[in-house]
Amino acid sequence: MHFTKMHGLGNDYLYVYGEPENPSELSIKLSERHFGAGSDGMIWISPSRVADFKMRIFNADGSEAMMCGNGIRCVGKYVYDKGYTDKKQLKIETLSGIRTLDLQVSSGKVKSVTVDMGKAVASEDLTLDIEGQSLTCTPVSVGNPHAVFFVEDIEKVELTKIGPKIERHEAFPDGVNAEFIQVLGDNELRMRVWERGSGITMACGTGACASTMAAVKKKFCDYDTPVSVHLDGGTLKIQISHDDNVTMTGPAETIYEGETDL
Repeated sequence: MHFTKMHGLGNDYLYVYGEPENPSELSIKLSERHFGAGSDGMIWISPSRVADFKMRIFNADGSEAMMCGNGIRCVGKYVYDKGYTDKKQLKIETLSGIRTLDLQVSSGKVKSVTVDMGKAVASEDLTLDIEGQSLTCTPVSVGNPHAVFFVEDIEKVELTKIGPKIERHEAFPDGVNAEFIQVLGDNELRMRVWERGSGITMACGTGACASTMAAVKKKFCDYDTPVSVHLDGGTLKIQISHDDNVTMTGPAETIYEGETDL
């Protein structure tokens, strides 16, 4: 099986064209960073009856994800750079619905991608009890669930300790992605993330969208204005329209090609 390792701001996945019979098992094996290729998971690309292509996302623990913002940008680069399409606007089928991609191409290769992420829905703030400590978050759906926490100093957040407890909190029976946000200034945020099924990752595209939605609702950021979200792996530009539709712009990079007999 041939795979391509790609990343969006350090959020790395193994990409394969085609769907195997055991995608969950393969993701667990190949994502392991000591005995496998090492990744946050695997993304399988195939033709779609309702869009240009379909993507399925499996986390490093084998669970299937509904959507991945960094991953879908890499899907756009994968299919264009490898000649599966010559279109610079694509529709991609995901478990969260169809998403539209605009590819920015230079010298025949995709350098960055703008994704229409659809509508974000922010709910009323929710206070969680985490081992006797009360923490308030803003639940946001961007086709997948997020809990956004605003903090004064993001470096003091013990993400490895608190992340798993939030992911599996009883308030989120299907699990949740947890984002911690520090407001740096006008339309500028710093974000760290604990992803459902993958743990700490260097970037989360849907998490950046959810966090920006929460920040706009709280008037930390503005509608119809590009917001810089600084993640461990780099910066995404997120914009929220007045009807709560979200667009995301960021890079997509190929790391290497590989083969396995698994």
